[in-house]
Amino acid sequence: MNLSVLRVPRRTAAVAALALAGLLAGAAPAATAAPGPAVLAAPDIPLANVKAHLTQLQSIATSNGGNRAHGRTGYRASIDYVKAKLDAAGYTTALQTFTSSGATGYNLIADWPGGDANQVLMAGSHLDSVTAGPGINDNGSGSAAVLETALAVSRAQFKPDKHLRFAWWGAEELGLVGSKYYVNNLPSAERSKVAGYLNFDMIGSPNPGYFVYDDDPTIEKTFKDYFAGLGIPTEIETEGDGRSDHAPFKNVGIPVGGLFSGADYTKTAAQAQKWGGTSGQAFDRCYHASCDTTANINDTALDRNSDAVAHAIWTLSAGGTTPPTGDVYENTADVAIPDNGAAVTSSVTVSGRTGNAPAALKVDVNIVHTYIGDLVVDLVAPDGSVYNLQNRTGGSADNIVKTFTVNASSEAANGAWKLRVQDKAAQDTGYINSFKLTF
Repeated sequence: MNLSVLRVPRRTAAVAALALAGLLAGAAPAATAAPGPAVLAAPDIPLANVKAHLTQLQSIATSNGGNRAHGRTGYRASIDYVKAKLDAAGYTTALQTFTSSGATGYNLIADWPGGDANQVLMAGSHLDSVTAGPGINDNGSGSAAVLETALAVSRAQFKPDKHLRFAWWGAEELGLVGSKYYVNNLPSAERSKVAGYLNFDMIGSPNPGYFVYDDDPTIEKTFKDYFAGLGIPTEIETEGDGRSDHAPFKNVGIPVGGLFSGADYTKTAAQAQKWGGTSGQAFDRCYHASCDTTANINDTALDRNSDAVAHAIWTLSAGGTTPPTGDVYENTADVAIPDNGAAVTSSVTVSGRTGNAPAALKVDVNIVHTYIGDLVVDLVAPDGSVYNLQNRTGGSADNIVKTFTVNASSEAANGAWKLRVQDKAAQDTGYINSFKLTF
């Protein structure tokens, strides 16, 4: 992230607390069936895969004078690494060259086949570091998350309604040079086709915050709603407002948005109470320094933000494709999970179908809980057969927002299906937020 221009005063962002008591009191299960087209949920982005990309970027920096800066061999090697991954995954890639400070710079543009060419959704991040260090949080973190999301699109053979384009920018640290060059050289007819641009610059800060750009309302809401579903409050991003690669897009009227986990501003006591971490310290004490290495990453923040990248891509690309057999049965009523208590259930009733359930039944689970290592989560078929989904794994992590796949081909499709959850240890609480089956 480039913060070389004068800072603007921080705005105060009011964040509403979750009022679980009111939500949980007396909620009666109420199932709804919605046959026909449905929005596909984004896949989980594996943290291990994102970190593997960061390890490669660190190795590149180490082998090239300790950095991946514009005009240096480490930057070109970084571009080559990302391009090779995308080429192998079926993307159409292009290197765009420009000149800055007497050196050749590169933008990498990758297009996923299909989608409406007149409605382009872009996601990008800058790939260059400063000369002082390898730039693993700034901005290997955003670059790796965008790369892994692009690879997830390929693995899923995703067929979104909008055309997807991913970008990795050069020379951001010199003043947004690469992204400015791209936008300024994009013909007006092509600019008008860009429905939105999502920017991800520093999303794994070691003392993280959860900041959302307050630009396009739809994009902003998409991110806020995602984090609210995890029980994580957000704040409006002001530390680097307009000082990353979304700015050139915004300046020509393209809707923009993005995420940020904080740079060299100091985390307040209120923010530490809300998000954890250490008050009185910078969100990233290694910002623009030699210590911005793979040790300078908060795994939880990187994992959550990477999943949010995918969620936004899947959601904002206008719904994706219809599941092959298409019928969705969902219960969105909140069900309180007693602390160290009896099992509770959320149920949906499937009717009007013939034959058995699918061999790849999709089970979408959204559980808000402060310690998922306490939880046993089962799918219970109409005949009482039990399919375990999660058995006290995940330790102190919070919330289960995941799609499970169950071979339910031996079960009759019609009947009452239940999500059963039991908390088997003391001190942590939560609730079932929603439960969905896709046939």
